[in-house]
Parts: sequence; structure tokens; C-alpha cells
Amino acid sequence: MLSIEEAVETQVEAAHHKVQLLRTPWLFLVRTMLAGAYIGIGVVIMVEAGGPLVAAANPFAPLVQGMVFGVALTIVVVAGGELATSAMMMLTQGAMRRRITWGMGGLTLLAVLAGNLVGSMLFAGLVHLSGVTAPETAAGQQIARMVVHKAHETNAQLLVRGILCNLLVCLAVWCATRLRSEAAKIAAIFACVMVFITSGFEHVVANMTTMSLGLMGGLPGATAGEFARNVLFVGLGNTIGGALLVGAAYAYRATPRVAEPGFVATTRAPAPLPVAEPADTPDGSPARAAQGQEPALR
Repeated sequence: MLSIEEAVETQVEAAHHKVQLLRTPWLFLVRTMLAGAYIGIGVVIMVEAGGPLVAAANPFAPLVQGMVFGVALTIVVVAGGELATSAMMMLTQGAMRRRITWGMGGLTLLAVLAGNLVGSMLFAGLVHLSGVTAPETAAGQQIARMVVHKAHETNAQLLVRGILCNLLVCLAVWCATRLRSEAAKIAAIFACVMVFITSGFEHVVANMTTMSLGLMGGLPGATAGEFARNVLFVGLGNTIGGALLVGAAYAYRATPRVAEPGFVATTRAPAPLPVAEPADTPDGSPARAAQGQEPALR
């Protein structure tokens, strides 16, 4: 396992890579779009697996949905993609350690969010055309319930649920960074993601797919204004949870203590070594050490 400092430095370099990737816009767009689509895969498997259970009033439906959604973040980490929620943590650490500027960090985050949105909407369009979330299906009915539920949440609820969500998502990525075993990385990701989905917290990129499916299906509560409100407040909450509660918390490094005026060091000097003293001979002359030997110490 990497130490905390080694893990921070790894993520600081990742932040620098994200900023550098922005210099190749098309490649950056592809990587961010892929991450948005990968999270969309999690939304689809979540409603496909959990929809029938919710319809049957099975109390284990939230747990099942949480257990299967972990595949989304696992794909992002293993396959590679630029995801906004984890970038919130890494870019903060890169700026705190002065590997990137705060301005470039903020610009990069906005660009990642935009790319995630494009990828989410394109993926949602394909899912809509496939008919797997049609209104008459259990998955489609679950999407409709989710859209209505999100539309009834207050701004404060969206914000706080976003904070709690990205606390767990960034912990998943942070743990995966520290661990060396691939199996351990995947287990940590699934565990953290299970908690945030089962608890009903809000993930801005996942909501991009959910709300897009709602708009395309003409579902109640799905409007452009509601979409924008959700992205704004959940996005702010995700930023607080990822940037402050995980990113800044681990990247903070206390500066060495500087002695104040009048401060006196109390370090004790080493004790002097004992000195050999020659013994007198019977005739009063100093004794000589035997040849090849040091004088004996008293």
C-alpha cells in the first residue's frame, strides 16, 4: 500500500496530466465523454436490476442497486476516463501542492463537466432509442420515479446529498490509488459506491444520464430548468465533498515550525568523554602505558 504522501503525489501528477490533456481538445473531449457514458452504464444496470424489485416493493432494492452500480466507477478507473467527481479531488490537490494553478484547475474541471455532459446525453440517446427503458418496462418506471424524486428535492437537499455522495466517490478513488492489488482496488470501489447509491445520495454525472432519459421520454418533472438546477446544486455539493473533505484533507501539509523571537533551544550537549589520568610510579614519575596499549580509564 502506498503511504498517504505517496498517494497524494500520485494524484498531484494526475492533476497535472489532466491540465496538460486540455491542450489536445479532441482527445480531452473523447476521454471526458467516455467517462460520462461509463457512468451512464451504471445508471442503466441500476434501474434494470432494481426496477423489478422496487415494483415488487422488495426492501432490498436499494442495496441491490448500490451493489451493481459499482461497475460504472470501476470501468472509469480501469479503462480510463476523465470523470468530474474524482477530478474535483485531484485538481484541488494539484493546486494545493502548486503543481497546477487554481485558475487552470477550475477551467479544467469545467471542461471535464462539459465533456461528461455530452457523453451522458449521447449515451442516454442510444439507450432511449434501444427501448430498454421504455415507459412500460420496470426499468422505465424506475427512471420515472427517480426523476420525480429528484424534482421534489430542495436545493439544500441536493447540495448536501451531493456533498455526501462525492465524499464516498472520492474515497473510493483515493483508496484505489493507495492500494496495489487490482482485486483490492475493485473491492474498495464497489464498497464505497454501494454506500452512496444505497443511501440515496446525488452524483452529478449519473444525474446527467437520468435527467437526459427523462427529457427524451417526456417524463413528469423532467424539464430543462430542473436539469440545470440539479446539475448546479449537486455539482456544487460534489465539489465541496470531493475537493474539501477528501482532496484538501489529505493534501494539507503543515509547514515546519519556525522558532519565535526569544525561543531558546534546549537541546542538551553530549556529555564529554572521560579522560585517562596516568598513575604515579613508586619513584614519583608518571607511569607509561604499556607498548601498544591505551592508558586505563578510571
